[in-house]
Amino acid sequence: MQLGLFVVVVFLSSMDLTGSSKVVKGKRQRRISTELSQGCARGCDLCSEFNGCLRCSPKLFILLERNDIRQIGICLPSCPLGYFGLRNTDMNKCIKCKIENCESCFSRNFCTKCKEGLYLHKGRCYVTCPEGYSAANGTMECSSPAQCEMSEWGPWGPCSKKRKLCGFKKGNEERTRRILQAPSGDVSLCPPTTEVRRCTVQKSQCPEGKRKKKEEQGKQDNANGNRNRKDTKDAKSGPKKRKSKQRGAAVPATSASPAQ
Repeated sequence: MQLGLFVVVVFLSSMDLTGSSKVVKGKRQRRISTELSQGCARGCDLCSEFNGCLRCSPKLFILLERNDIRQIGICLPSCPLGYFGLRNTDMNKCIKCKIENCESCFSRNFCTKCKEGLYLHKGRCYVTCPEGYSAANGTMECSSPAQCEMSEWGPWGPCSKKRKLCGFKKGNEERTRRILQAPSGDVSLCPPTTEVRRCTVQKSQCPEGKRKKKEEQGKQDNANGNRNRKDTKDAKSGPKKRKSKQRGAAVPATSASPAQ
């Protein structure tokens, strides 16, 4: 009997404690909620002691700044450098640009202004403009060469090498075109007007080389002709000299016989 009474008392005590804890919890929640709606910074409709602003007034953007392990919310009329504003029916937010070296962006992956010293091209930042592009009118934005109006390419010129048209087998040939219209009159923004490619021809000797060779051959032939004529002349004059020598030879004198 005493055991039953003890169980009933313990049960009633636990019921009282549960009810009292619910009352305390409800009071705590109401107190915190009151704190969140009062004492917020200007432009903030809802704030927290530990996380700053939680909801900004309409037309303002909320920016979450990291402070150690916490994020502190602040309300701004426009997003700072490195962020872009995303408007939403619930709340306007400042979203960080995800493009490297971007100072301001239109969206998460499209930059509108790069950091100082870098060039902007199609929403990305570069140390120099990509090939075929150049900065327009002294700005840091790379302009497309498609803005230039170019003439058609002319025919390919003759194959040459070192300004010569002969005496080689492999050389270069080139063709040209004209700039009909340049953006803002700046022809430096336009693509090249000359194009060069390799070419192969049948090797032929240059005319001057032929003349020089012909002259050398002529000199050689003359020298050979003179030598042949001299040899012929010497061959013809040889017997005559021998005859003249024979004619001019002294006849040995015979001694007179002694007088009888």
